[in-house]
Amino acid sequence: MSKRSSETARTKVLQTEELAKCLARLIDEKKGQDIIIFDLKGLSPITDYFVICTGLSEIHNRTIAESLIEYEKPAHTEGFESGNWVLIDFIDVIVHVFSDETRQFYGLGRLWGDAPQVAYDSD
Repeated sequence: MSKRSSETARTKVLQTEELAKCLARLIDEKKGQDIIIFDLKGLSPITDYFVICTGLSEIHNRTIAESLIEYEKPAHTEGFESGNWVLIDFIDVIVHVFSDETRQFYGLGRLWGDAPQVAYDSD
């Protein structure tokens, strides 16, 4: 790998991590709870980061998701209809907005619990 492509790859990683942190801050502003960022680089072929949070209701989950979509256009979304689990796919970052019951049932935090967590500045 050339020095230029190495620098480009490093810049992309930093931009991707910053996107994950920014999305977490936006969730925090909308009063999302139990926000976790998992660094999945090298652990998952699907994405580099998961951002997981809990909303207080189906309407709250949709409101959180809509604010993220206004900030950055995702490649794909799922779950708006039910609102129990809204998935927003930004390719390198996937956000999961859960109801408390659904989050406990699927246990993504337990499944990826060995992955490093990324800290972000919250207000």
